[in-house]
Amino acid sequence: MRYELLFPKQLANAREKGWPFLLPLGTLEYHGPHCAYGCDGLIAQGLARRLEAERDLVILPTFWYGASSYAVGGPEKGTVHVDGEVLAQPLKGIFESLLEGGVRNITVLIHHQYEQENYMPTTLAAATAAKSVTMAYLERTRGRGWWGDNASSSYYSQLDESDNPFNWIRVLPCMSRDVQNATGYDHAGQFECSILAALYPEAVNMDDAGASDEWFIQSARQSSSEYGEKMAEMCLADLRLKLFHG
Repeated sequence: MRYELLFPKQLANAREKGWPFLLPLGTLEYHGPHCAYGCDGLIAQGLARRLEAERDLVILPTFWYGASSYAVGGPEKGTVHVDGEVLAQPLKGIFESLLEGGVRNITVLIHHQYEQENYMPTTLAAATAAKSVTMAYLERTRGRGWWGDNASSSYYSQLDESDNPFNWIRVLPCMSRDVQNATGYDHAGQFECSILAALYPEAVNMDDAGASDEWFIQSARQSSSEYGEKMAEMCLADLRLKLFHG
């Protein structure tokens, strides 16, 4: 279910049953002449919507303005960059609202700059916002010194359980390290073009791939939506395990 289309009774049901609330987080970034600027967010959004078709979950509106950086191309090439520290602020507001509203199963889904699951500015901003909001919420609702209070004596024994507060907001890659190693991972090349074409074929125009000699797009000519489907299914299998435990 899409959050913006929910009615209050549907939201209450999803919250009460502990459904996952997914926030696709992307960027608007130059991906060569043949890929749409929203490539990263579209991949996260597309995977979330495929999961929505088969499982009970809520998809929050995609947040498009990430810390894209100008490593690939400057603003003259269409990239929109939001500094990580600035990006963390609206994410804090989103997380605070959801926690205060009783949601305890929030996942930020990111494809941009998540090579081998290393934190880059966008993922770091999301993770920082998540942990700082969680800590502030715990202090606000349980009081200062909540962890040191004897009421928290079972803290460590409950860390692997569903009520672990530090699992209330998680940041996950669309493609885990294992999936990246199994399928390949790049920027606007063979692999990213393939999965984007599988999820949003209208976002890839291979007729324009030859308009640039940029090194990172040359392999795009080997991309295919068929291989992208295999990539997407591996991503989905991994996300099912992490979101639904199977």
